[in-house]
Amino acid sequence: MWSIVVHAAAFAGVAVPFGSILGPLLVWIIKKPGSAEVDRQGKAAMNFQISMLIYVIFAAVLIRLAIGWVLLVALGIFWFAMMLVATIRVANGREPGYLLSIDFLK
Repeated sequence: MWSIVVHAAAFAGVAVPFGSILGPLLVWIIKKPGSAEVDRQGKAAMNFQISMLIYVIFAAVLIRLAIGWVLLVALGIFWFAMMLVATIRVANGREPGYLLSIDFLK
């Protein structure tokens, strides 16, 4: 159950600034001592959210060029789709399968 919540908590980013990082981070920190699975899923969620933050910062730098706006929109759609897919995959007992995720936390 908490493995699903750690991924779904990123949807807090829709309503709260930095909620996509803070939501999974809080669930992961609170629940990881009791479950190795939540710890593993929390690391996957945090790796993806940190990666997306880096990509968004890069796209924001490119806003002076027209490509920055296009990249930001594409990243927003990609983020939403990946969060939905990852949450469903984990609910079905599979790995989240985040694309473009950099392994910061091992």
